[in-house]
Amino acid sequence: MEALAARGDSVTALVRRPEKAGPLRALGCRLVAGALDDQAAALALAEGADVLFHVAGCVAARSEAEFLRVNRDGAARVATASARAGVGRLVLVSSLSVTGPSLPGQAVDEASGPGPVTAYGRSKKAGEEAVRGAGVPFTIVRPPAVYGPRDRAFLPLFRAAARGFAPLLGDGAQEITLVHASDLARALVAAATSRATLGGTYHAGHRDPVTQRALAEAVARAVGRAVRCLRLRAPLARGALTVAGAVARALGRAPLLDGDKANELLAPGWVCSSEALRRDAGWTAEIPLDRGLAETARAYREAGWL
Repeated sequence: MEALAARGDSVTALVRRPEKAGPLRALGCRLVAGALDDQAAALALAEGADVLFHVAGCVAARSEAEFLRVNRDGAARVATASARAGVGRLVLVSSLSVTGPSLPGQAVDEASGPGPVTAYGRSKKAGEEAVRGAGVPFTIVRPPAVYGPRDRAFLPLFRAAARGFAPLLGDGAQEITLVHASDLARALVAAATSRATLGGTYHAGHRDPVTQRALAEAVARAVGRAVRCLRLRAPLARGALTVAGAVARALGRAPLLDGDKANELLAPGWVCSSEALRRDAGWTAEIPLDRGLAETARAYREAGWL
């Protein structure tokens, strides 16, 4: 939202709980109350829009059907509403999980990956297919792992590092591509405003991958602690995640980590090429890892999370 507001764009946001949307109001956003299962709200959101960014999604669910209800059916409703309203372009934020994992020392492009290895990835792929079939002009962006202020995905790793240890799944050599939230925001704007990206699908990640161990060490530097890396061998990690998922479901919760997620966490790598987005939209990630992690740690502390 900040990136669009900084451009002087008029922004409308779909929010489930308007009473908690103070930061959006402060940016001058118009709010539409509703959720992804509300077709009327989707139509109200799309009405008069030049570009619609679909950034909502489900990352934890109790079943594949639950993932599909949000990531496929929600995308379909937004795409249908966009087509009816005559939106100039729908930008769908998908996931690298649709492309699939990479082999050691190699980067996948948008067409070369093996495909999803989890229910989440399959649901995001189904969302892409729904958008492609809706009859609205579109661009799809598949980010890798996203970090930065206000994003909580990396918060457990920061908290572990602040206590002096860092868990590693497998041998810690898994390579991953990351992207800072601010770089991703610029990528979405670039994808939305380039004629060459219309109808295309793009990765948006930093050009320099990092190993799981190197990431843990970089997070340690960001929090100002020396850490001890604790290896959890792959079979044990898979077993622990499977048990954790079963317990969460038994308690009626949607597990963020489970045996299915282990297929991603224990894959050889998640390294992607973003050359296509550089070529078609002139975008490259600018924020180096150490600077981005230090900024993230500072924001976590200011929020009282760390």
